[in-house]
Amino acid sequence: MTTYQRIVLASRPRGAVLPENFRIESVALSEPGAGEVVVRNHYLSLDPYMRGRMSEAKSYASAQALDETMIGGTAGEVVASNNSRFAVGDMVVGMLGWAEMGVSDGALLRKVDAGRIPLSAYLGVLGMPGMTAWYGLNQIMRPKAGETVLVSAASGAVGSAVGQLAKLHGCRAIGIAGGPEKCVYVVDELGFDACIDYKAGTLAADLAAAAPDGIDALFENVGGAGFDAALPLMNPFGRIALCGLIAGYNGADLALRNVRFLLTSRLSLQGFIVTEHLDLWPQGLGELGALVADGKLKYRETVAQGLAAAPDAFIGLLNGRNFGKQLVKLT
Repeated sequence: MTTYQRIVLASRPRGAVLPENFRIESVALSEPGAGEVVVRNHYLSLDPYMRGRMSEAKSYASAQALDETMIGGTAGEVVASNNSRFAVGDMVVGMLGWAEMGVSDGALLRKVDAGRIPLSAYLGVLGMPGMTAWYGLNQIMRPKAGETVLVSAASGAVGSAVGQLAKLHGCRAIGIAGGPEKCVYVVDELGFDACIDYKAGTLAADLAAAAPDGIDALFENVGGAGFDAALPLMNPFGRIALCGLIAGYNGADLALRNVRFLLTSRLSLQGFIVTEHLDLWPQGLGELGALVADGKLKYRETVAQGLAAAPDAFIGLLNGRNFGKQLVKLT
C-alpha cells in the first residue's frame, strides 16, 4: 500500500459531538526510517477520554490538534520493520490513532500474543480499560471481603471489569447501567449482585434498596445523577475512585446537591489517570491476562466495521449505545 485513510479532527464540538467535527482523508504512506516500523492497524479503540481531548479546555493532557489524526489506541500487525525489537508479523498495540496504517519508532508499541487471547482484547480488558479498572479498584478503593462496591457504567469496558474484580475480592457488587438488557447482562453474565437501570426514573430509590447496608467503595465513571444519589449511601470512610464524568462531557451541569456527604461521612475521593502509573501495568496486565485465560474475567465488544464508521460509533459511545468495549475493525 502506498496510501491509507485516516480521520482527523476538522473542528471542535460545541456541545454534542457531530459527524462534521471529523474528516476522512487519504494520505501517503511513508517508508520507515531508521528504528521505525510500519503497522497495519486491525482494530481501533474508541474511548470516552477522546471527547475531552477534542476540547481546548484545561485538562490533564494537551488538546487534540485540528487537522491531525485523531488520537486513539490501536492493535495491528507489523508489516515493515527497521527496528530490531520488532519483526514483520508481530502483533502490537499502540497509539497510532484513527488510521488504517501507522509508522512508529517503537517506543509506545507493545508486542502481544494474539494466539492465546484475541487481538481485540488487548484494547479492552487487557489494555487501558482493564488497567483502569484494576488500578482504581486495587490502589484507590482497596476492597475488603464483605464490603459493598458500586460501579457506574457497569456494562461498559471499564465498569464491567471493576465489578467482576470486586466479586473476586469477595465483595457485593452493584452496578448502574442504562436499560433492562444491559442490567440483565451485568447480573446474569458478569455476576454482579444487582444492577440499577438509571433510565427507569427511580434511580435514588432503587439504589437505596439495592444497598441496604450502605456503600463502602464507589467506582465513578459518569457523574451526574448517579453520583449524587450514591453519596448519601456511602458508609463512613468510604473510598471513591473518580475515573470519568461522561455525563458532563457535552457541557451538562455536574453540580452535586449531596457534596456535603464527602465531609460528613469522611469520604476519600481520588481522581486518577491510569497512564500516569505505567510502573504497575506489568503487574496488572499479568493478573488480568491470567483471569481472562482462565475464564474468570468476561468481556463483551461492540465492533463497528471500517474506519468511516468511527465517528458514528464514537458518538454512540458517548450516548451509551455501545455494549461493552467499543471498537472499530479496520481490516
